[in-house]
Amino acid sequence: CALGAKKTSKTNRMVSFWGDLGFLYKANLCLRTALKILVPLHHHVVKDYDELYNIFNLYPWEDYLDVDQSFAIDSVVFGNRFTHGQYALQRAKDGIVDRFQNKIGKRPNVSINHPDLKINIHIQGDQCTFSIDSSGKSLHHRGYRTATNIAPINEVLAAGIIKLSNWEVSTDFLDPMCGSGTFVIEAALMAANLPANLNRKKYAFQSWPNWDQTLFDKIKKGQLAKFKKPSIKILGADKSPSAIEKALSNAENAGVAEWVCFEEVNFFRQKKYTEMTHILTNPPYGKRLEGNINALYKSIGDTFKQSFLQANAWIISSNFEALKHIGLRPSKKIKLFNGKLESRLLYFPIYEGTKRIHKLKN
Repeated sequence: CALGAKKTSKTNRMVSFWGDLGFLYKANLCLRTALKILVPLHHHVVKDYDELYNIFNLYPWEDYLDVDQSFAIDSVVFGNRFTHGQYALQRAKDGIVDRFQNKIGKRPNVSINHPDLKINIHIQGDQCTFSIDSSGKSLHHRGYRTATNIAPINEVLAAGIIKLSNWEVSTDFLDPMCGSGTFVIEAALMAANLPANLNRKKYAFQSWPNWDQTLFDKIKKGQLAKFKKPSIKILGADKSPSAIEKALSNAENAGVAEWVCFEEVNFFRQKKYTEMTHILTNPPYGKRLEGNINALYKSIGDTFKQSFLQANAWIISSNFEALKHIGLRPSKKIKLFNGKLESRLLYFPIYEGTKRIHKLKN
């Protein structure tokens, strides 16, 4: 809605909206928490695999794909009617290539890795919708992260977590275990009001017949005109020199290096960040840590209580046992998935004295 979308509606793991070609470009450029932006082409009731073939064979794919171009199809299939997703995909593919063969006498090629047109099929029960993918590679590939540590949070999830933490872009921001800097860089892009995918080089829609370079450049220029220089502190710290080196490189690639600061600092021994009021971090979950994970999480809680009074602290972790050792009661618990790992985003408001005294003061 903030971008000006019309007819928005939320469903499970998806938001639908209406917009013209220029808005499609804007959405791909600016949306921070979207992985893909699909353009629905057709919806139909399908009873069997032959009917699926017919639907794809009758659709005018030549309006979207030149015979000398390539395509690929992915599918999401639910229900008892279509139990073999791969066979459904094969029948759809046959319908497309047979249409070109019958009309032109030539078949377009299938390219799994670098298709000119990517088609998405969604079948639930007997309801089939097929769409074309305007994004191409997942939009978490922003284009700035060329160096990462082990098990990094992807850019889309990082942006979503920042939003869930209710961070106000007028408030200082700290990630005390920043790794390769994803939280800090995404926060800086938000604070500067820069498009999330400003540094991305390729979108699927650039291979479409209606690709309009002039329109895209106009949309991009309009979004860049909304830039505002951040006046807050956006900080990242890590005890690992290699992590700080990677974070600095990524920030440079993202174009936000002048508004962020990364320092080699041990979170448990520092005294310089105590005034920071919004803290968000992704500590080790266990698999990438040598030593006692429970002791680490206890130290995180102790450091919050001793050095960050009046701070809003947020932690995401999939190690539920270790989270119990923080020694603080979270005010919020949000269930998330970091890849396939079920995780929790926990909010710890830090304050002096007891919770009852804190409520009385407020």
